Parts: sequence; C-alpha cells; structure tokens
Amino acid sequence: MDVLTDNFSLYGEGFLGTVELTVYSSALALALGFVMASFRVAPVGSLRVLGTVWVTVLRNTPLTLLFFAVLLGLPRFGLVLPFQLFAVLALGCYTSAFICEVLRSGINTVPTGQGEAARSLGMTFGQTLNQVVLPQAFRSVIPPVGSTLIALAKNSAIAGAFSVTELLGTYRTLNELGYSIIWTFIWIAVGYLIITLTISALFNVMEKRWGVAR
Repeated sequence: MDVLTDNFSLYGEGFLGTVELTVYSSALALALGFVMASFRVAPVGSLRVLGTVWVTVLRNTPLTLLFFAVLLGLPRFGLVLPFQLFAVLALGCYTSAFICEVLRSGINTVPTGQGEAARSLGMTFGQTLNQVVLPQAFRSVIPPVGSTLIALAKNSAIAGAFSVTELLGTYRTLNELGYSIIWTFIWIAVGYLIITLTISALFNVMEKRWGVAR
C-alpha cells in the first residue's frame, strides 16, 4: 500500500496522462472511422479505394511500428510536435481502421430497401447516410465500438516507451526508487481497470438507451 500513498502524485500524473490519451485518441478514431466508413460505402470508386487502403494498411501494421513511424519518422520531414500529440495521432489513426469496419458492419445490417426508399424521395447519398442509414446502424454497433475503445485505452500503454506521460510508464521511476515491482504493477492495473470499467459502464448505458432490443 505504501507504494501508492508515497507516490500518489506520480500515479495521478500517469493516470491523467492515460485518460487524456484515451479521450483525445478516441475522438480522433471516431471521427476518422466515420469518414472512412462513409468512403467505403460511397458510390464513388476512388473514395472506396481510399477507404479500403486506409483500413488494410492500418489494420495490418503493428501499433508499435506505427508509433515508430509517427514519433520518429514525421520529425525527419520537419513536422515537430509534442510527443503526446504524436501518440494521439498514432493511436487515433490505428483505432480508426477498426472503428471504420465496425461502422461498416452496422451499415450493412440496414436493409438496402431503406436506402433505396430514401433515394427515391430525392435524398442525396450524404442525406441518406446521415439521416436514414447511420441512425439505424448506430444502434447495432454500440457494444463493438465500446470494446474497440477499451482496447485503445490499453494500447495507450505503448506510448510510455516514447517519453509520453502515461500510467504504465510510472513503473520505471518506482522501480528505480526500490519499491516492490509486484505492488507497483498491481496499482497500475487498478488504474487501467478504473478507466476500462468507466468506458464499459458508459457504453452499457448507451446500449440500454439506444441499443437494439434483444
């Protein structure tokens, strides 16, 4: 217990760092995932190709390699930003590929007749997608989107290896100070558990309110 009480500020800083990474990366992932899902079902061939390439490349690239590419590669091209922002870009872009596929699977559950009926009323593709298809698809994708964002929260631990303040990285300082590595990791695990359970509770509430009735 001493490892927590003696280093509460250090744990708190790491915990808040992980929360910030999770929130900002989730917002980016949801935005990019929505755009790419729209591209993948768009009637324009070039947009479908762009969406497919985005998903294929990112889903098949190890996240650690993507961190190296973003945090160490982009500065070589003159793009110098805080490491935390680079970490948000890496996590958000990586997770957006999975969000895209989740949304696309939800879109595919909507009967094609819904879209045809909307187009027969003179609605454009964008109007059909935003006003008819996505509201119905959203109800079926709440649980998998929640699971994907929980995975993002846990994946944020990789950022600690790139000088980004986050929860897992606190173990190095505590280990150097001579604290028990077992209790150090136990309290780190508790921190991640708080974050993931909060996300899970939020999406459970959303599912009960807007999800598909079982």
